[in-house]
Amino acid sequence: MCRAARRPRRRWSTAFCSSRRRSAVPGASSVADPTTETPAAAPNPLLVLGEEIAKAAGAAVSSVTLACGGAELVLRVARAQWASLHAMLRDDPRFAFEQLMDICGVDWPEQPERFEVVSNLLSLSLNRRVRVITTTDGDQPVPSLSGLWPVAVWYERECWDMYGVVFAGLADMRRILTDYGFEGHPLRKDFPLTGHVELRYDENRKQVVYEPVQLAQDFRNFDFLSPWEAMTALPGDEKVHLTREDRAKIEGPR
Repeated sequence: MCRAARRPRRRWSTAFCSSRRRSAVPGASSVADPTTETPAAAPNPLLVLGEEIAKAAGAAVSSVTLACGGAELVLRVARAQWASLHAMLRDDPRFAFEQLMDICGVDWPEQPERFEVVSNLLSLSLNRRVRVITTTDGDQPVPSLSGLWPVAVWYERECWDMYGVVFAGLADMRRILTDYGFEGHPLRKDFPLTGHVELRYDENRKQVVYEPVQLAQDFRNFDFLSPWEAMTALPGDEKVHLTREDRAKIEGPR
């Protein structure tokens, strides 16, 4: 076979080749256009709900925030509108928070109104929740929700028992967790850890009696060290820094 009949070799080039080709069919290009604006993210539906509640409630709602990374809606309301706001949240079909799940308290001693009263509402029909918070100093009563939800009697009695928060309109203001005659409110931050009274069974009187707290011994400072950690020198440690000759004198010939 002659050299002239051979097929010439194909030459390769390292020159830049663009992958962008114009399509003969009119339409949008598959390559992203840098001038196209990215659509804005949709707003959080809970935040939209909170703004709608604040608009409907007027001045009763002081702030609308999201907690737990935007998964929980939190409303802060004025104490005077506490009951009226809950009535609107329950009766307005736009919100429909039919169930009161809980009422609890939080103590912040450094704040002028140190106690927060927190309610958690649930809407079964719309499948969403809301947390409502108001504040008080312990002397100013908070309007009771027992007229809206009868179950609130139990929650408000517990809040009174643990924190001493008074609820205006609550007919049954009794302790529910502590015993009769208990002094103080145990979940307050300034409540002593030892309490005020202690109870024991009196064998002579054959009954349980209350007495002032008596500590059997003074408080002591414990180092909580194990016996091995408390021993700074163990038997045999004195030989570590001796020379071989001095060690042989102590141990004797082998």
